[in-house]
Amino acid sequence: MTSQVSSPAEQADGTVVGEQRKPAGSKDVRRLDRVIIRFAGDSGDGMQLTGDRFTSETASFGNDLSTLPNFPAEIRAPAGTLPGVSSFQLHFADHDILTPGDAPNVLVAMNPAALKANIGDMPRGAEIIVNTDEFTKRAMQKVGYDASPLDDGSLDGFSLHPVPLTTLTVEALKDFALTRKEAERSKNMFALGLLSWMYHRPTEGTEKFLRTKFAKKPDIAAANIAAYRAGWNFGETTEDFAVSYEVAPAATAFPPGVYRNISGNLALSYGLIAASRQADLPLFLGSYPITPASDILHELSRHKNFGVRTFQAEDEIAGIGAALGAAFGGSLAVTTTSGPGVALKSETIGLAVSLELPLLVVDIQRGGPSTGLPTKTEQADLLQAMFGRNGEAPVPVVAPRTPADCFDAALEAARIALTYRTPVFLLSDGYLANGSEPWRIPEPAELPDLRVRFAQGPNHTLDDGTEVFWPYKRDPQTLARPWAIPGTPGLEHRIGGIEKQDGTGNISYDPANHDLMVRTRQAKVDGVDVPDIEVDDPDGARTLVLGWGSTYGPVTAAVRRLRAAGEPIAQAHLRHLNPFPANLGTVLKGYDKVVIPEMNLGQLATLVRAKYLVDAHSYNQVNGMPFKAEQLATALKEAIDD
Repeated sequence: MTSQVSSPAEQADGTVVGEQRKPAGSKDVRRLDRVIIRFAGDSGDGMQLTGDRFTSETASFGNDLSTLPNFPAEIRAPAGTLPGVSSFQLHFADHDILTPGDAPNVLVAMNPAALKANIGDMPRGAEIIVNTDEFTKRAMQKVGYDASPLDDGSLDGFSLHPVPLTTLTVEALKDFALTRKEAERSKNMFALGLLSWMYHRPTEGTEKFLRTKFAKKPDIAAANIAAYRAGWNFGETTEDFAVSYEVAPAATAFPPGVYRNISGNLALSYGLIAASRQADLPLFLGSYPITPASDILHELSRHKNFGVRTFQAEDEIAGIGAALGAAFGGSLAVTTTSGPGVALKSETIGLAVSLELPLLVVDIQRGGPSTGLPTKTEQADLLQAMFGRNGEAPVPVVAPRTPADCFDAALEAARIALTYRTPVFLLSDGYLANGSEPWRIPEPAELPDLRVRFAQGPNHTLDDGTEVFWPYKRDPQTLARPWAIPGTPGLEHRIGGIEKQDGTGNISYDPANHDLMVRTRQAKVDGVDVPDIEVDDPDGARTLVLGWGSTYGPVTAAVRRLRAAGEPIAQAHLRHLNPFPANLGTVLKGYDKVVIPEMNLGQLATLVRAKYLVDAHSYNQVNGMPFKAEQLATALKEAIDD
């Protein structure tokens, strides 16, 4: 869904936080600057769909937003249990925001398990909407409630709204030819309608979505729309909800342009397509389905009209093997994976290093080791991307920082791969992949020119004057070897994993040649042109917080909190992790303290300490969830004061 954002002056409406008004015949309306909502229920209750629809309407309204889907790894986790709880958190505001928020202002709990799993995150005074129909004795005992939390006073510190969502939904759909079980499935739409009323969200987009989604089942579409409208009307008429809320569009948060809500995996997919068009090369994806990378395969398979070819292989090894073959054949080649899939691809990544062919290896990091936490996030594959191959096999590494930034990171990874004829790691993670935010759709003229020149003929003259093609004769600036398409007359050359002779590409076991080739491949990666790192330091701070990847949002939010409290702190964020920006060492040595927050046990900190001999301090978290801004602000304040 797209929305047009005009210049700030055109949309500024003078919104005042906390202002109340009461139009004639309506309930009180309170204006807020931001809200954090969390929908929670069984993994079969449609919480992800509910959150996604609320997000889409919020995006179309023009708010800035950030989301955090959180769901079990099982396709259908045990109903009514704590491990089976699925949630979707949305933070939206009338100003620039960076994270899905630390603590929800509103919780919609569809059953006792959802309440118990999430109540610990709720601040006192928050609103809690519970589906009272699900608070049966058996359901409560299943999650350890000896007495109903709705009646025992444990929720007295919250604004509790007990709503029989199931009963109201069934009653609203009594005129439809549905069984009770079928009608109950629409209770998430009733809840969505209620929340849409509470926060004045548009409704047309959701109704259109439901008609499209259930186009082949018009009765189901009509029932869901009826439940959605019933939820809206319930909010308007019930006395339990005396106030509704408005969050004005984020008029000053965005430059003018056309925007849409986008997830990290979708932005990455679009970035890959854009890269192939800018390079004038067909895009080939060789992949094996794995959470949370599978969405890229699903999305790219829809775009054959852009020359995209997708191959769902029988395993991870076959996926990257096919991709490397496509690179040899002249395509912009990509393989996608997550977690343990990287380990299976490591041999072929080493082969790509030896062949010196462009290949994008997209790793959507998740909790590990082994199968680990398939649906949770982590940043623990950095050292594997750097060193997880036999021999000296250097590979450039690029990491996006936000869901929308995945688009630009894909273009950057493609630029490096095509320019320097090398495999490139693109390290996203589950938080970015599933999260979403507004994205300004770029104009075609803003995209980089990625066109490449294939080898067309001989490039070397022998001592006897014969002109020949040397597949490993390098560009003196980039050290890239020529890219010769198979079948081009006169450009036949060997491929394979055995060491090549410099220039000729013949098989070579010569020790001096191997030393030369190893050092040349390393020099090629070391020489990749990356921009200097930028430092945000308005106050001349003595403490620098250095981040990479998806820590950008929480770190930046924490830095803003500290500066608002009068604490000087500098911030820098890495996109390029191999090679590092040329000025990074100078930047680090300009500060008394360097703090590196990571969702691992200190992998970037290890690299920084080793390369720059800087006593970087790690702040680490590996619980499968992203950092909270308040948590980081506290840790950084301690570092400043230490």
